[in-house]
Amino acid sequence: MKAGRIVLIVIGALVALLGFGLLAGGAGALVGYASQRDDDGFFRTPEVRLATPTYAIESDRIDLETRPGPSDWLIDRGGLGTVKLVVEPAEETQVFAGIGPSAEVAAYLEGVSRDQIRDIDLNPDRVRYRRRDGDAVPAPPGEQSFWVATSSSSETGDLRWEVESGDWTVVLMNADASPGVDTDARLGIKVDWFLPATIALLAGGLVLLLGGTALAIIAGRGLARAPAEPVTVTGPAPFPPPATPGGAVATAGVPGVAVVPSPAPHYPLTITGHLDDELSRGLWLVKWLLAIPHYIVLAFLWLGFLVVTIIAFFAILFTKRYPRSLFDFNVGVLRWSWRVGFYSFSALGTDRYPPFSLGPADYPATLDVVYPEDLSRGLVLVKSWLLAIPHYLVVSIFGWGWWLGSGGRDEVGWTGPGWTFAGTFGLIGLLAVFAGISLLFRGRYPSGIFAFVMGMNRWLYRVAAYVTLMTDEYPPFRLDQGGDEPVVAAAPPITDAVEP
Repeated sequence: MKAGRIVLIVIGALVALLGFGLLAGGAGALVGYASQRDDDGFFRTPEVRLATPTYAIESDRIDLETRPGPSDWLIDRGGLGTVKLVVEPAEETQVFAGIGPSAEVAAYLEGVSRDQIRDIDLNPDRVRYRRRDGDAVPAPPGEQSFWVATSSSSETGDLRWEVESGDWTVVLMNADASPGVDTDARLGIKVDWFLPATIALLAGGLVLLLGGTALAIIAGRGLARAPAEPVTVTGPAPFPPPATPGGAVATAGVPGVAVVPSPAPHYPLTITGHLDDELSRGLWLVKWLLAIPHYIVLAFLWLGFLVVTIIAFFAILFTKRYPRSLFDFNVGVLRWSWRVGFYSFSALGTDRYPPFSLGPADYPATLDVVYPEDLSRGLVLVKSWLLAIPHYLVVSIFGWGWWLGSGGRDEVGWTGPGWTFAGTFGLIGLLAVFAGISLLFRGRYPSGIFAFVMGMNRWLYRVAAYVTLMTDEYPPFRLDQGGDEPVVAAAPPITDAVEP
């Protein structure tokens, strides 16, 4: 049953990722449709300079030959659209532009010195040619009857051609067939079905994104259904219980009792890790191998995490609320990742194999995030790419952290929008290895290293919760070391007056 739900999570994440890709592609196409067209509705390329001392400039063969079938049907009915070639002579010379069947163009230019375009770089503007030498002098191109589209002008020529099946070549020459062609050219294309296809791409991407996300969340909620783990309090109390003036310890409900609220955590995200009393000397050497099944599942879970965070962004922007089911799923992914990290090279704190679960479990490492009832619309726009920059600079030293802009990966391979869950072997991993070496030779885990590693992990996960929109509370610049969360003292107790 659990394996089946994990498979559903993987399928849902893949479907959602495909939907996100289609949605992004459709959005990019829509932006291009709105911004890259000229007044006639053609998508246009930048202008490029074409010049040769020979008689002509020709393109490579444009092979649109098709066999009978859907592609031939599409081309013959104008499915590839209309091509526009705009030619502007560099000097007051009439320039001819024509498109013709490749075989007839080759026969016309046989033995004629010409340059064939091999490659065009638009940035910077650079054209590479292949020289075809010859001694023949061509007849004026306008006298030829095989052209399917032509333009001839001493100012700006405009060649238009309804694309059809065949093998074609584009030729630029001086209209009088003299050598030395020099012109600026720009290519454009107009496809009537482009906008409907873009809308269909957006709609299909949205359906797949929502459907895949819903599938992953439903399967994940099944994994998360587990009884809450018991809370074990270890160590001395943060402060002594209040006492009556007579020195007796106050008890709730009795006159003279001080009502003391429970201590509260410093931050909405709480993370704990309890070091095993006895750790294997050598098991840590192969934990990276034993954890591979978790890494594979987490890779897909983090894809779902990315999709859920994007959906939550818009939900918070419009409603000021993080949908509870999405929130629980993302908390589960963080929780699962922390358990695997605590087992492996984020801490090496336990030899107990992590459970395959998004929910709370009886495990030495725990993570939870307080659900926010209300979130700021304004902060959601600037948290991850602006406000968290100081934290990025700090946590990058720890080894894995949130970076702006460029791509990267962590141990589970997740990359996010505008920031990256990067995967470098930093201070956390280095100290974990030092602890492993101590285990190997001395049989004990240095308590100072464990406390410091826990503090760094705590800082990292607080930043993670903040930049993924799970809280508006800014992470503190503080290394809270140790296995348990620090607590803040409650407000001063309110005591009833006691008669002498």
